[in-house]
Amino acid sequence: MKATGIVRRIDDLGRVVIPKEIRRTMRIREGDPLEIYTDNDGEVIFKKYSPLGELSTFSTQYAEVLYRTGGHPVLVCDRDHVIAVAGIPKKELLERRVSSALEDSMEQRKTFAFGAGDTARLQPVEGIDRYAIAGAPIIAAGDVCGSIMFIADSAGASAGEIETKLIATAAAFLGKQMEE
Repeated sequence: MKATGIVRRIDDLGRVVIPKEIRRTMRIREGDPLEIYTDNDGEVIFKKYSPLGELSTFSTQYAEVLYRTGGHPVLVCDRDHVIAVAGIPKKELLERRVSSALEDSMEQRKTFAFGAGDTARLQPVEGIDRYAIAGAPIIAAGDVCGSIMFIADSAGASAGEIETKLIATAAAFLGKQMEE
């Protein structure tokens, strides 16, 4: 754990303000759920809660099946990190931060696909030179919880109608699982 040197007081309603610099660095937005942990040393720890992270084992299994069916590597991300990978070495991508381009794509709440003639590609993970060819936001109870996508496994890879529909179906299915 890293000390920030910032001290805040609890107000009369039991609230603590998390400083703007920390919220920006940790990508904590208004309305984001935070999980609260305590330990025996009297520490209180706030951690961003990822409802999709609760389904990480299931998401990994689903990504494996989707990889075998669709023939392209698969990434499943919550709003901040990669939580499941299939078809690519897990060590390369698991727990990495998603790119701001992917965050913007999730906020648009639309399925995307890059065809053979497209030149612009979406790089979904910060610092990794891999590109998404099709993706869809995972929406549960009206909130965007993450994204699932096919990753290009070769330089000329592109998405067709089948890949787009597979990824949209996967996103809808994962969203439905989170609601139950």
